[in-house]
Formats: sequence, C-alpha cells, structure tokens
Amino acid sequence: MVSEENGKEDKEKDDDPEKPDDFVVTPWAVKGDVDYDKLVEQFGTSPITPEIIETFHRLTGEIHPFLRRRIFYSHRDLDDILRRYENGEQFFLYTGRGPSGGVHLGHLIPWIFTKYLQDKFGAELYFQMTDDEKYFNSDKLSLEKTADLAEENTLDLIAIGFDPKKTFVFTDTGYMETMYGIAAKIAKHTTFSTAKAVFGFENSTPIGMIFFPAIQAATCFLPSVLKGYNIPCLIPAAIDQDPYWRGIAREVAPKLGFYKPAQIHSKFIPGLGQSGKMSASQPETAIFTTDPLDVVEKKVKSSFTGGRDTLEEQRLLGGQADICPVYHYYYYLFEPDDSELKRIYDDCVTGQLLCGDCKMMLASRVKRFISAHAKKREEARNHVDEFIIQDVSGGLTKRSEMRRKNN
Repeated sequence: MVSEENGKEDKEKDDDPEKPDDFVVTPWAVKGDVDYDKLVEQFGTSPITPEIIETFHRLTGEIHPFLRRRIFYSHRDLDDILRRYENGEQFFLYTGRGPSGGVHLGHLIPWIFTKYLQDKFGAELYFQMTDDEKYFNSDKLSLEKTADLAEENTLDLIAIGFDPKKTFVFTDTGYMETMYGIAAKIAKHTTFSTAKAVFGFENSTPIGMIFFPAIQAATCFLPSVLKGYNIPCLIPAAIDQDPYWRGIAREVAPKLGFYKPAQIHSKFIPGLGQSGKMSASQPETAIFTTDPLDVVEKKVKSSFTGGRDTLEEQRLLGGQADICPVYHYYYYLFEPDDSELKRIYDDCVTGQLLCGDCKMMLASRVKRFISAHAKKREEARNHVDEFIIQDVSGGLTKRSEMRRKNN
C-alpha cells in the first residue's frame, strides 16, 4: 500500500510459516546461522545503501563502524527520516529492553549505536522496559522481579553515556496510566487475526501477551501525544524486533494520524559457541556486563574458534576467521580500526596468528571493556532517578523531580 505520510510504497510482508528455513528469527527466539540477506527478503525490509551511508557522513562528519561494517544493515524509511532532518524536522529515538535477566554484550550493540544517534542528531530517546511482557512470557519471573531487573538494566543503559536531559526510561507497569490511552487506540485498529498471523499466538497464549504488541507500539507515538504535534520516530534495534513495527505500529499509524515509525536494524553479535547469537539462555556463551573478570577470561579462552585440528594444519591451511566468533568480536566491538582488523583477519587465514594468542588478545580487550563499564554502571546508581519517568500530570516528569517535590 502507499503511505500518504511517507509518500512511497511499503514493502512490508509477514513471514511465510510454510517456508522451510535453516534458521529462525522471531521477537522471542533466534536460532541457527542467520542469513541476513534472506531475512531482508522475508521481512520485506530494505538494505542500507551507500547513498544512505553518504548522507550520514554528510550530516555527522563521520561513518560509524557499525554502519561501515554493515552491522546495522537494514531499514524501513531511514532515508525518509534523514530527509526530514535535513529539512529541519527533528526526530526522536525509541528502543528498549525486555528485563528478564542481566545485560550482555549483544544487548549493548543497539544501545551504543543509539547513543551515537543521540549525540549526532540531538535526538530525545524514549527507552521502554517491557517488564509486563517478560512476566507474561515466563513461569519463573514475578512481576516484581521483572520490575527490579528493569531497574538493574537501567544502570547498564546509563553506563553507555546517554544524556539525562534527553533520555526518558520507563517500565510499562510504571507508566501505564500515560501509555494506556495510546495502546487502546492501537488495539482497536488491530484485529486478533492480524496479531496471530504476525506473532503466532495460540489458544494457550496469555491474553496479556495478545494485548502487549499494542503497548510496545504505543511508544512510537508517545512523544507526539505528549507534545501535541507529529514527531517522526526512528527505532534502532536488532532485526528480530521488526514484527512489532511492520505488523502493528506501521499498519496502525496512518489510521491514527501519525507518521509510520522508521527503523534501522542490526545483526546479532554471535555467542561464543559454534553457532547462533549471544543469548542469556546459554550463559556460558554470553559475556554479561556483571561477569567477574576471571569469568570473562575463562569464557573467551574456552570459546569455539575457526581454528584447525592441529598446530601443523593451522600453520599450513590457516584459520577460518569467517566462522570464528573470536574474530567476530573484534569485528563488532573490539577493533575499531579497519586496517588493524584486516591485519588480524589476514594473520588468521594465513596461519600466522594462532587461536590461543588471538583469544588471549581478545580476553584482555574484553576485560578492559567490562572493567570500565562496571565502574560506570556503579556510578549510575547515583543517577537513576534522572532518567526514569513515571505516571504524573504532564507525562514526562523524572523520578528525581517527583522526589524533590515530595521532600
């Protein structure tokens, strides 16, 4: 269909459940070796083009490594957001976290890029902690526990360095009075058959989960409602979250008089095992921000590699960097210099760099990163109230302001 707001054809389409794949990507599970180009076709998104990257360069004076290396590689209406910005129309950022446990490096990838966008474009960030969704989806987590986890996860977000004056963090349960009216309008225009087709709901699905997509979509329009005028929304997130926006928010937006939310999608940093993304469900293959440094080192040194079976074969045939999570960690986070990254790759595939040495070098870098993040995370405890908003008259009151008034 053609969007009057965006003036161009949408390429959105639902997954074909009958189509066999060797990988699975849903908002709740990612399994197998993801073919990202194939995923673009399945989800109906658009690849980020050299022209879009050049626009970033023109507007910011640089190209972030995540763009240069195609870690953020897919989008919906990103070109439209940038065009609006060039014409003087500010956008806001929206992303979030499902607080079901600790934060690992995979969670930080979209946050780091979101901070870059905030810094370069001066954009406000609305960060949604979906404590209700994680409660609905778990037999082990209480609603009180997910709220506590949201508070702890907020420390990791603050540690990334977001601007407290432009960053608004909230839990669904703590902000539902403000959110509910928007979610109700979205829900009225979303049929159960649509939600079922997008998310695969079954008879055993809790009705809270069936309503939840309307809550997650509500943040796309929250600032427009609170400020009384239409504001474009850009969502930086891993591509597994795309169904929420293509199936619900972008379909409903024109009916409610809002812009369709734009998106920029990232790939998944791999786990330390043989395949698959980093996942909290496999803690031995994930590096958490709260891991002790000796545990970080042990995880890196025991990780799967693309090395050969023997030292002789490694010297003769070289390593297989393209399937090696150790190399991918350099690629994603731990070697920003492209020429140095190429040296690591070349030394690996020519047999000059052995896996043990490569792991030791990576372990040292990851430990430095985790150590620095841990200090910022601890400092963040003194600033949480400067970021979190709760339900009060006006809609954007920080918890710190509420406490000052009460005192």
